[in-house]
Amino acid sequence: MGRTSTIVAFAAGSLVPWLIFRHGFANYDTFYALLWGADLADGRLPDYEAPIAPTPHPLATFAGLLLAPLGDRAEAAVVGLAFLALGGLGAVVYRLGAAWFGPAAGALAVVVLLTREPLLSFGVRGYVDVPYLALVLGALLVETRRPHAGAPVLALLALAGLLRPEAWLFSAAYVAWLWHGGRRRDEFVRLAGLAAAAPLCWALSDLLVTGDALHSLTGTRETAETLGRQTGLDAVPTIVPRRLGEILREPVLVAAAGGGLLALYWMRERARAGIAAGLLALAAFLLLAAAGLPIIGRYLLLLAALLSIFAGAGALGWLALERGDPRRARWAVFGALCIALLVAFVPAQTRRIDRLRDAIARQERIRDDLHDLARSGAFERSCAPVAVPNHRPVPLLALWLDRRPREIVSAQLRQPRSGYYLDPASARVARDFTLDRNDPRPLVASVPPGFSLVASNRSWRLYERC
Repeated sequence: MGRTSTIVAFAAGSLVPWLIFRHGFANYDTFYALLWGADLADGRLPDYEAPIAPTPHPLATFAGLLLAPLGDRAEAAVVGLAFLALGGLGAVVYRLGAAWFGPAAGALAVVVLLTREPLLSFGVRGYVDVPYLALVLGALLVETRRPHAGAPVLALLALAGLLRPEAWLFSAAYVAWLWHGGRRRDEFVRLAGLAAAAPLCWALSDLLVTGDALHSLTGTRETAETLGRQTGLDAVPTIVPRRLGEILREPVLVAAAGGGLLALYWMRERARAGIAAGLLALAAFLLLAAAGLPIIGRYLLLLAALLSIFAGAGALGWLALERGDPRRARWAVFGALCIALLVAFVPAQTRRIDRLRDAIARQERIRDDLHDLARSGAFERSCAPVAVPNHRPVPLLALWLDRRPREIVSAQLRQPRSGYYLDPASARVARDFTLDRNDPRPLVASVPPGFSLVASNRSWRLYERC
């Protein structure tokens, strides 16, 4: 579990996805963070209440503020950071797996996790979920290496809690555990304050921008309802197993289940932290569902990462047992079965990654063409509004054209009578560049009467009536 192995895990996590894809871009939510950061840099309040605006994540918005001086290059910086976040996640997963079940189990856990198509998809598109995973698992690693570490663990969880609210539950549970361990009252008060920092900062941010400290909660509920997302505890029993299966696939789930049981019986002390973290991750997901928030797969990535570590244990954890231990041979038999299943599914997993690579490349070409059109001078400031075929181009054009998001309107909600209309050049572009299949569309987006073609490229046609 030396430094060299950690560096290798970090390099593999960063470079291998880049070598596979050679592409990446900021997703809809992250692009809004760049837009809101640019607003702050220009002395404007972010427009959190634009139609179909995502949930604002304070740390992501702050990163957008820091990247604002880069202008159009800010997205490239986000992509670079996204690949580094994958590398950081790989390094942390390796260290955790190695600390709990041995270096071989940790190495396999990294390979398993960073070859999952959903995680790669979220990673190369710059979702906040990947750095969130790295921060939470980093806090777990600190606690594993130095039990009752206190402030360092809570500091990492506080940063994670500015990206996703589930980290608040981890902070609260950790403070309660420290209190049970006999911390002094004055020290406990400081630690409790650190645990409360993230939710307080989030609420204060919402209050300052919108006047509503609970805007993120209510806004996310409203967007989930608008987009027809599944919500509520009654959907959990069917959604959770299916989504975990989509992320990890069957061989990993078999290895993780067996690894969890074997570690619980024969390595209980080593397995305890991982099992507790997994139960907390599931509890956090249930709390989100109970609060009426959408039940979507990426909210289960933390549980999936922990299961990947237990999958590594199922396949190779027996190597951490002493030589001559009779349990070693029995565990090795199960481990051989896990390895055989993982190898058998390599072709299917490779096909999934190939399809993802092609989809990422197509979407990046469409975005590059949109950026070229935005920077071509075809859009005049005095001509407004800019109508688009759905909500997905809204934050991109708002940032690139230096307009407020409300000045970019979906033609599926309101057919423009003047201004610009942006039309996909083909049905393939329209299909590949849709925000969500449930994006509100009472109207059929089409070129309005009286608009004339003023610019075009391989992906887009721009019409004008000014």
